Amino acid sequence: MKLRVLGVLSLLSVLIVIAVSNAILTSASRELTQEVQINRVAALNRFAQVAYDAATDNDSSQLQREMDGYSRLYGEGILIRLPQGTLRSGGLGEDRAEVREALSRASLNLSDTTLPALQPFGAGSEVISRSFGSANQVLGEAVLEVNLEAARQKLRERWLVVGLAAAALGTVLLLAAARVTGWVLRPVHRLNSAVTELESTGKTSQLPEAGPPELRELSRSFSRMAQTVSESIDSQRQLIADTSHQLRNPVGALRLRIDLLQLELQTDREQAAAAGVVAEVERVEELLDGVLKLAAAEHKAFEGSARGPLGPASRGGQAPIDPFSVLQEEVERAAPAARLAGSTLELQAPPEPPLQLACNADELAHMVGELLTNAIKYAPGGHISVGIHDRPEATSIEISDDGPGLSAEERAASTTRFWRSPRHREIRGNGLGMTIVDRLAEANGARLVLEERSPHGLIARIEFPRRPAPQLVPSGPAVS
Repeated sequence: MKLRVLGVLSLLSVLIVIAVSNAILTSASRELTQEVQINRVAALNRFAQVAYDAATDNDSSQLQREMDGYSRLYGEGILIRLPQGTLRSGGLGEDRAEVREALSRASLNLSDTTLPALQPFGAGSEVISRSFGSANQVLGEAVLEVNLEAARQKLRERWLVVGLAAAALGTVLLLAAARVTGWVLRPVHRLNSAVTELESTGKTSQLPEAGPPELRELSRSFSRMAQTVSESIDSQRQLIADTSHQLRNPVGALRLRIDLLQLELQTDREQAAAAGVVAEVERVEELLDGVLKLAAAEHKAFEGSARGPLGPASRGGQAPIDPFSVLQEEVERAAPAARLAGSTLELQAPPEPPLQLACNADELAHMVGELLTNAIKYAPGGHISVGIHDRPEATSIEISDDGPGLSAEERAASTTRFWRSPRHREIRGNGLGMTIVDRLAEANGARLVLEERSPHGLIARIEFPRRPAPQLVPSGPAVS
């Protein structure tokens, strides 16, 4: 945008400089032409008067002397035709076509004393002419050669001065255009950055009030709007968290009362009804836990906390950790549930050389735990593999299974809140696990990628930008 605006202003500046320079140069050419014309017409009139006297006195000696003196002084030829003969000086003769034409016009009592506009790089001379005589008789014609080289030199000097002045003016205008462009567009760029920041984090810093009055007012309006949006997002997130937290107490009390009530029930029908109520209460408890975790994950994602890809330094301020040890703990924790579901867990060997991950250890454990829970739940009796893979573009933590997997449409929708595949409606869940993993991955500078496993199954990958990592002491053997 800056280049486009600066290009337009630069073009306007160049056009202004050209227009002003052209006006000045045209005026200079006209001025010098008029100056030469006035001087030469005055000289021509003087010679016409002397020639008239010579024609009436029949003595042309004085006229010839004046003509020769003028030619020696100014280097311009003169030709005067009298009734008794033709006088010449400075080498001007009838052999030139323009002289013959001038004599012909003057013989018809038509004066030709107008000079064409001067051009700085022209060549040659011009002629002016007039007749002389009485009111009713033409006695002769006078032709004066006009040497324009001196006037052209003056015009070239003025062109040089105007050219230098135009270059200086153009430079000043271009610098002014650049300053004006920066002054106008700098608030626009700040506003664009603030919009991007607000979109990605839900918050933005206060915009400085700079630039034209309209943009200053726009900056103030955007800052007020951004503050309102941020407060609204924080309020909604806090409302969800507070509501979920406050509901835990009455739900817990309800669970206790149901447990006490079960002790008083006698028949199998009553016990079955109570078991159904307990299952629904447990589902509500799981939902509340999921909402609380999601609220915390979204808060971290918006705040940008714990951001930092692989490497020795973390942008989010997190100390680098050994991700393999986190995977070991989560695999050991999920092993009993996997055995109950008839699934096998395989922890692949650690990468060589070992890697560091600038990530929050608890949040990484939470993400891996959620993905393992999903794999065990939706791929019962299958084989689940957990490992760290180092690729040229990223280093990733992968949890893969050979279960039924998800279609491309289902994988695209799986990170939506409360989304569950129609094929899994009978399996207990709240549809928040993948959403929580996606938000926590974003908070840690990573991303969640879901892919199809061949021939069937699902690969869940948490990808971190690849960075050089220092050496770590190798971890223990794989757990299966």
